Amino acid sequence: MNYRTLGTSDVEVSEIGFGAWVVGSDWWGDRTDEEAIEMVRYAVEKGITYFDTGDVYGHGDSERLIGRALEGIRGEVTVATKIGYDFYNNPQAGHGELPKEMNREYLEAAFERSLERLELETVDVLQVHNANVDEIDADVLEFLDELQESGRINAVGWALGPSIGWLAEGDMAIEEEFDSVQLVWNVFEQEVGNHFLETIERTGSPTSLIPRVPHSSGLLNEQVRPETELEEGDHRAYRPDEWYETGWEKLETLRFLERDGERTMSQAAIQWLLYHDPVATVTPTFRTREDIDEWAAASDVPALSEEEYERVQALYADNFGIDREDGMDALRSSVGGDDILSAGLDKKSAGS
Repeated sequence: MNYRTLGTSDVEVSEIGFGAWVVGSDWWGDRTDEEAIEMVRYAVEKGITYFDTGDVYGHGDSERLIGRALEGIRGEVTVATKIGYDFYNNPQAGHGELPKEMNREYLEAAFERSLERLELETVDVLQVHNANVDEIDADVLEFLDELQESGRINAVGWALGPSIGWLAEGDMAIEEEFDSVQLVWNVFEQEVGNHFLETIERTGSPTSLIPRVPHSSGLLNEQVRPETELEEGDHRAYRPDEWYETGWEKLETLRFLERDGERTMSQAAIQWLLYHDPVATVTPTFRTREDIDEWAAASDVPALSEEEYERVQALYADNFGIDREDGMDALRSSVGGDDILSAGLDKKSAGS
């Protein structure tokens, strides 16, 4: 496993991180607390040191389980969490979005409760969760600065939602020199990530990028095929059939990235992200020990060559040779869509 640093902080993260949204909720399959804790500890054995959770995941359960799982090895790992959704005063309706509270008073209280569940006095990375650009005002920025200056957090991040806010939010985080921006980004869903690369280059900001959904929700790791029947409650079941069908056709054009015995397709998808210097850590959605084995090892497989990378980009520019859409456009928006539309990205932006 290789390691990188977030922003201008001294927070070290493993190139492959553990997205703990899979822990404490049933959105990615059901598992017992004991099974979840075992997964986390197994990930540590495989060199993963970055664990990314959030208070809303399982309404606190993910943080509690991460706190239990990392007991006794706290000094060996980096813990990130997110705050901003008010699940304390609002019921969850299926997979619908909860109301957010981004004022100082709420964030202070939410942060303290997160620390209690994690059984920590400090947290390495604190992220505002899916905040809209107009919700992060001077008072919130001052609050985050105070936490960092006091040593209660070591880095500040902004986690972007797939259909709640992208461009204006990420641009603001980069311009304010947040240590990290978390976003949906993968070979099939590039536009938003590419935009932030341009913003980082234009501003000279040290902000690191944390891609999630590196396998495009199961396509690039071949766990979702056109004939796959998803379990009840799996969030991907809400996607149109065209998403599966076009995704599988695109995948076939990328077979040149596989190297027998050296690099699998799912590892290549991670290495495509790590090719970009601002990327600090990639957070797949682990479901099994086998996932951890393969994806943790992605840090050590051969990196993409410049020729391979440019070939991928040429395919992407041509929609992988496919002349039809994937049926996801209706699910893509960003704070009313104005920033996506003005950037000309309304047809290509990242999916849910």
